Amino acid sequence: MVHNAGRNEIEKAMYALQNEEQVPVLMRFFKTGKGQYGEGDKFLGIKVPYTRNVAKQYWKLCTQAQVEDMITSPYHEIRLCALLIVVQKYRHATDDEERKMWVDFYLTHTAYINNWDLVDLSCYEILGPWYSSRDKQVLYNMARTGHMWEQRIAMVSTMNWVRSGKYEDCLRIADILLHHEHDLIHKAVGWLLREVGKRNEPLLKDYLRTRYSSMPRTTLRYAIEKFSPEERAKYLKGQI
Repeated sequence: MVHNAGRNEIEKAMYALQNEEQVPVLMRFFKTGKGQYGEGDKFLGIKVPYTRNVAKQYWKLCTQAQVEDMITSPYHEIRLCALLIVVQKYRHATDDEERKMWVDFYLTHTAYINNWDLVDLSCYEILGPWYSSRDKQVLYNMARTGHMWEQRIAMVSTMNWVRSGKYEDCLRIADILLHHEHDLIHKAVGWLLREVGKRNEPLLKDYLRTRYSSMPRTTLRYAIEKFSPEERAKYLKGQI
């Protein structure tokens, strides 16, 4: 059992939910073995819905100092809870000064946003809306770093804009990451391209026309997932 002394009440609520039987399952799922992308991460064995419930219960009472304590935790679920609280804090902020405070907090703690679920459940809820009508250069800079999680943050943050019918930045960031070496970026790029296609299929097909034959296979499969079986087969056989 994890020692609770000195921890804030939110973390204590999380520790009370720990399930040691789930720990090895999550360690395998999030690839924590030597040389894997989640190497060395620690788990309490808490499923996401329980973590969400804690975040919803405590976010109003949680101070920035407590979020700081949680985001630097060695435990994956505690970091996730911190990020879900930041999402709530941003969503319910009453002015841009408060919203910017949480955006800055997020951007200065990306070292702890170090697995795909931590990225995917937070970035488009915070960075997406903040940069929707602002200069997006910070996300382009993140896309061009050698830091895989920041690159995934840059890609997935565009979900907010895609859902609003704004596709240009998604496609431009996809181009930056299109030939990335890691499968987790291939999946993220393909996922966001698919989201574009769900709303504007002709635009996606135009994007793919000059790229599909050279992009990673995983990216292509994700991108064309909603096409007809006949169309998917043509793309995969290089017959477009």
